[in-house]
Amino acid sequence: MPVETLTYETPQFLHSLLGNDITSLRRLEEAFNVKATSREGWVRLEGDAPQIQAAREALSQLEKVRRQGGEITPEMVRLVSQSLSETLTSGGVEPATKMLSLKRQGSARRPGVMAKTRGQIDYLQAMQDHEVVFGIGPAGTGKTYLAMAHGLHLLREKAVQRLVLTRPAVEAGEALGFLPGDLKEKIFPYLRPLYDALYDMVDPDEAERLIERGSIEIAPLAYMRGRTLKNAFIILDESQNTTTEQMLMFLTRLGEGARCVVTGDPSQIDLRRGVASGLKEAMTVLEAVEGVKFVRFATGDVVRLEVVQRIISAYQNHRNGKKSEYSKGISGLGEGNQACSPGN
Repeated sequence: MPVETLTYETPQFLHSLLGNDITSLRRLEEAFNVKATSREGWVRLEGDAPQIQAAREALSQLEKVRRQGGEITPEMVRLVSQSLSETLTSGGVEPATKMLSLKRQGSARRPGVMAKTRGQIDYLQAMQDHEVVFGIGPAGTGKTYLAMAHGLHLLREKAVQRLVLTRPAVEAGEALGFLPGDLKEKIFPYLRPLYDALYDMVDPDEAERLIERGSIEIAPLAYMRGRTLKNAFIILDESQNTTTEQMLMFLTRLGEGARCVVTGDPSQIDLRRGVASGLKEAMTVLEAVEGVKFVRFATGDVVRLEVVQRIISAYQNHRNGKKSEYSKGISGLGEGNQACSPGN
């Protein structure tokens, strides 16, 4: 039986190619029907010659991503392995090549941002190709983070003049009045996730300069009314908490040269009972509109801890009336507007 050994400079580098998870070797074995063993800085592949060649190509693609600054995850190993056979036979673009072509640079001292799942690849491609993109799916799939990365990319490339970040303050009635401070201090907690994503990609000093110059604006959705946003990239976050009127108001703010991304999770609506979600209406009304693209993320696109994927699946099964071993014993959950909101 043919055998091939691939050697790398250090065991640590090899481990990084596997997403720092040695069990990723099993994904290679299952995908390509080979036996894979590893020790120190080498991997030995045993099997039929075509299968060995395909497994070697998968490791080569992962190496290409890693050497260009990308972080490999176990999910990425699975994606590359799963995609390779179909792309090689159909002549399509290799997944690693696609990831690198859609890489979004951070600051000089921050690593670039890359897609790590098939859904994230489709999302970045959609933002590149369409004026209005809806990113819909569970928490942890990178909806807001990747939109921020793409917006900063367009700002640096001077494809837009401003980056506008907004989200609804769903408790902007009585609750805000009891918070201490002026209006800016009252609304800051609602906008904090947007600031967190920004500061994760850009050095704080640079971020503050961009905000002071007006190149980046972070504001609650209510501040969008009456405006026309030209030559701007706009992100509406947590859009499941917009009313139908707010969603229409937002989408009609787009002026010449503007593009926008709307992110949301229809399972995490915090609106008062009986108030319809603008995101749910948009999903029905705009599906076939030219220039609008919907990207739907699955549980497998969650890039947080694997346990988060299992938690989301358990809640989905529970709410669909399909009790799983994870959700047995969970009771008393509210429906619709009572869902928890771990964030995006």
